[in-house]
Amino acid sequence: MPASPRPADQAPLDEEWRLRRELAAVYRLVAHFRMTDLIFTHISARVPGPEHHFLINPYGLLFEEITASNLVKVDLSGRPVEDTPHPVNPAGFVIHSAIHAARPDAHCVLHTHTRAGCAVAAQEDGLLPLNQISMEFYGRVGYHDYEGVALNLAEQRRLVADLADHPALILRNHGLLTVGETPGEAFLRMYYLDKACEIQTTAMAGGAKLTTPHPDICELTARQLSGEDHGSDFADDQAYTLAWSALLRLAERVAPDYRD
Repeated sequence: MPASPRPADQAPLDEEWRLRRELAAVYRLVAHFRMTDLIFTHISARVPGPEHHFLINPYGLLFEEITASNLVKVDLSGRPVEDTPHPVNPAGFVIHSAIHAARPDAHCVLHTHTRAGCAVAAQEDGLLPLNQISMEFYGRVGYHDYEGVALNLAEQRRLVADLADHPALILRNHGLLTVGETPGEAFLRMYYLDKACEIQTTAMAGGAKLTTPHPDICELTARQLSGEDHGSDFADDQAYTLAWSALLRLAERVAPDYRD
């Protein structure tokens, strides 16, 4: 006997639950790779549908406590749209709602305060093309000047303008931010942006004179790593998909309750 057809309104619910699990996995991976700042910083994901709702962490929980079911669904005003015992970080709302509203492609927004990220955010020249990893972001990262803790709505317009169409933003004297069409894409960008900052601070701490490739080579490398047309003999269009699958397997091993 064929299975009963799924109710028409079940598909959006299934898609939201899939997104909740993927976002919860990202929270656990950020914790696993030690990119957290206690209960602070935020990762959000837009929920499919015309309502312009998005999921964000419950304010007060460590990232290692985040699960698919305890993520908070809010509107673009930062108000929970479902019953929840948890508040929402107002700074998270200011930053994330602005980007979700302005960038239709930014389905996920990830913000961190890592040591290396904050160090490079304090350097006048910002991120330098010192290594193949950092060249992924060559000409593809914006900079936003520090305006204090992100609690003022007036900052939203300037933050969005500084991000522009880039996949990453360095918040000067503050931290790092990446966006992606999926939580996995935003995470992988953050993983490598933070690693690029680690490489830079380590290289600068060595005290030796640094070398950087020619700008044409930096641009070529950025196009190769970003999946853009680069005219090389070979292309690797599976890299991010394979890496994200491996990371989900890691999340299943180290934090299987993220799916709850």
